[in-house]
Amino acid sequence: MAAAAASSSSSSSSIPSPRPFSPPSSILIIGSGVFGLSTALALASRDVFAQSSITVVDRSDPSQPGAFPSPDAASVDTSRIIRADYADPAYAALGDEAQVQWRKQEKPTDLGAQGRYHEAGLLLVGDVTPPAPAAAPASEGLKPKLTGMDYARMSWANVLSLASKDSRLAARVRELPNPDAIRDALGTGGSSGSWGYLNNNSGWGNATASMAWFLDTVKQTGRVDFIPGTVISLTHNDTTVTGAKLSDGRVLSADLVVVAAGAWTGGLVDLAGQAVATGQVLGYMDITEAEQEKLAKMPVMLNLSTGLFIIPPADRVLKIARHAYGYINPTTLNNIPLPLSPQTRTTSSTTVSLPRTSLADPSLSIPAEGAADLRRALSEMIPWPALRDRPFSKTRLCWYSDTATGDFLIDYHPRWQGLFVATGDSGHAFKFLPVIGDKIADCIMRDCPLEFRGKWDWKATTTTTVAGSGVTLFTKDGSRGGTPGLVLANALAE
Repeated sequence: MAAAAASSSSSSSSIPSPRPFSPPSSILIIGSGVFGLSTALALASRDVFAQSSITVVDRSDPSQPGAFPSPDAASVDTSRIIRADYADPAYAALGDEAQVQWRKQEKPTDLGAQGRYHEAGLLLVGDVTPPAPAAAPASEGLKPKLTGMDYARMSWANVLSLASKDSRLAARVRELPNPDAIRDALGTGGSSGSWGYLNNNSGWGNATASMAWFLDTVKQTGRVDFIPGTVISLTHNDTTVTGAKLSDGRVLSADLVVVAAGAWTGGLVDLAGQAVATGQVLGYMDITEAEQEKLAKMPVMLNLSTGLFIIPPADRVLKIARHAYGYINPTTLNNIPLPLSPQTRTTSSTTVSLPRTSLADPSLSIPAEGAADLRRALSEMIPWPALRDRPFSKTRLCWYSDTATGDFLIDYHPRWQGLFVATGDSGHAFKFLPVIGDKIADCIMRDCPLEFRGKWDWKATTTTTVAGSGVTLFTKDGSRGGTPGLVLANALAE
């Protein structure tokens, strides 16, 4: 039988015991990104699911059918920051747990080996007076609860707490009280922010190579079937989700459907008030071997007040990016997402923010506003005349599934049986690749880790919409820069 729906919220006054769990005979996972692949591995590795068939379905490169994840997935990129530097102690501890796995490099089969992980350090900073958005929304309810500086200082406190338990880690973190100290630590002649710290226990991972390693690890279990295909809707009866329909007409049935489709999730499940897809700007610049050698000791640089960051170069490519409120892309769908409840009346069409990527639109580039901000990051952080006007070799929109708090959404749907949702990456899920699957599997077994109960739940929604944008939430955890409410089409037109 399909798994029963879980409660939509957890009690804050007492922690209930996990409800009895009966493993489904068949599990369909939609999506092969960080959440999808890690969940597949965790389920395949647990004895309780030994009799459950596990299938992963996802879009794949049309030129390479069956190659997962799709090349426009957020988890496919040259680099991603690996850190335990969080304002929230629960995520800081989870990041610390993940880094134990990333640091394993002795054997080629270790996750961090063969250039998949580089412990280059992380320079985390904030501005005492954050830059004012060009067109901030009027609603007080949309203002961040924390500033970038708040986030940085809270993260510093959590890093010190972690370091107090390990003398090796403690020797590798230090406060940077002013711009001059930040400039000295960066080592490029540039600076950003007014206060920060350097954590040499953090770094970056080669995202594309790490996902390929993880895919191979999942396949080696011999327990997971992979099906290339584009899911266009979920199938269901009056109360229960029963599977997924593909664009070619095929229907895949399962007792439990796990939707882990990242920023595409909103096209399959109504996520109003839960999560929204936002596009973030990335720029890549070719550099010379001599320039790469000069940047060899540069740490990752992240300004939490502006969202701008630069990751040390590899293979003579420098990446500049922005962790921001992002752009939304309102898209009218003919295939209606699964409604909020079986009793909700559906319409003939609906509009949600969904990714627009160069895989479907090869001519797509980032908006001029975003490109100018990346140039600002470069001029501040690496102020070299030779780089100032050098063109980007490539730009890209990376699509997040953003929640209001920056917490993941990992929970049974409160009103549909047989449906589990794992999304809401909020732009910071990749670093947890080696550990998040086990946490998701715990949640599937109705035993969410204590420290994330309430954080990862399906939320009761009280949302405010920015006029004309269609946006019903923004991530307000203090880590975002830029301007809320930007619509991609409008930004591209400008």
